[in-house]
Amino acid sequence: MTSTANPRTGEIDAVTFDQMRQLVGLVDHDASRDPFPVRSLDAVVFAAGNATQSALFYQSAFGMELIAYTGPEHGNRDHKSYVLKSGSARFVIQGAVDPASPLADHHRKHGDGVTDISLEVTDVDRCVEHARAQGATVLEEPNDVSDEHGTIRRGAIATYGETRHTLIDRSGYTGPYLPGYVARTSGYRKPAEAPKRLFQAVDHCVGNVEMGEMDRWVDFYNRVMGFVNMAEFVDDDIMTDYSALMSKVVANGNHRVKFPLNEPAMGKKKSQIDEFLEFYGDSGCQHIALATNDILTTLTEMRAAGVEFLATPDSYYDDPELRARIGEVRLPIETLKEHGILVDRDEDGYLLQIFTKPIGDRPTMFFELIERHGSLGFGIGNFKALFQAIEREQELRGNL
Repeated sequence: MTSTANPRTGEIDAVTFDQMRQLVGLVDHDASRDPFPVRSLDAVVFAAGNATQSALFYQSAFGMELIAYTGPEHGNRDHKSYVLKSGSARFVIQGAVDPASPLADHHRKHGDGVTDISLEVTDVDRCVEHARAQGATVLEEPNDVSDEHGTIRRGAIATYGETRHTLIDRSGYTGPYLPGYVARTSGYRKPAEAPKRLFQAVDHCVGNVEMGEMDRWVDFYNRVMGFVNMAEFVDDDIMTDYSALMSKVVANGNHRVKFPLNEPAMGKKKSQIDEFLEFYGDSGCQHIALATNDILTTLTEMRAAGVEFLATPDSYYDDPELRARIGEVRLPIETLKEHGILVDRDEDGYLLQIFTKPIGDRPTMFFELIERHGSLGFGIGNFKALFQAIEREQELRGNL
């Protein structure tokens, strides 16, 4: 297969297998020997104070497509749930209808945020059995759910905070999402000149945990889910004049699912992790990285729709060491500077990235846009600039 760029949008309409491997971080992997065989990230599930409005926001500002829905009209008296897609990325936005719904309690405590990082697996029973044997908390025993489109098998285990991993085998199912959902499209229409989609996949999901808890959860993913360690960043790598944190990255066998895990480290003032934990009220998913093959177009469209991004000072781009280290990249340094896009290079290639401000009322969850060109890293060369930008926002909020 060859790749062809749409001359109007710049979007890659088809990609080679090697390009797709790079996009999702796929590596050769023998699933038959994996005690917890994860195929891919199935969905990121959010609790929202108003799911109806949030679903419209993700369509208008993130360019996502509404594909399925369930609510009171379909016998679901507890909550409304909207399913949106962009490439392989699937978001499920849920909001309580019944005041006694557990979703209402979750939102009251945490605000808008991620409740479930669902994983598609090849064998739900095998995964749950292994997880239980390794001491994991099983939240839902393996069970079948069916409708006219077939049957899915699912179970669920607990991870950090009140986050869960629902495990889904949808190999026998052809419906739009899960049984109980109906196919649905929105009345919202993107402008005719807008790109077909703004991002193609979820690159990684970052979890923030309490101080001293990071190694415990790294061990959880290693032992319970068979994930491997990809990278480690200590406080010397991720330190500013005021705050510090530590981070380790775990990934499933084929590297399609990557989870960086952060904990605060001692600093002069409150770190971004401390701020998240204070306002979220627990450990939780801090940000979601969205893989795009045209970060400039994605950023421009999202800004035009009202999404706010962290600012990067001109001094970042004027640093001769940066220019010498990154070498030649797809976008001129002047364009990166104009739009506030960060750049980093490692032994495998380079990446471009930029981060939104928190997307809800609380200073908790945000998004990252990432465009990879060979690099499988996470932008370690940008950590200091990123955290200084976050600290500037923290200071404005009175939380530094």
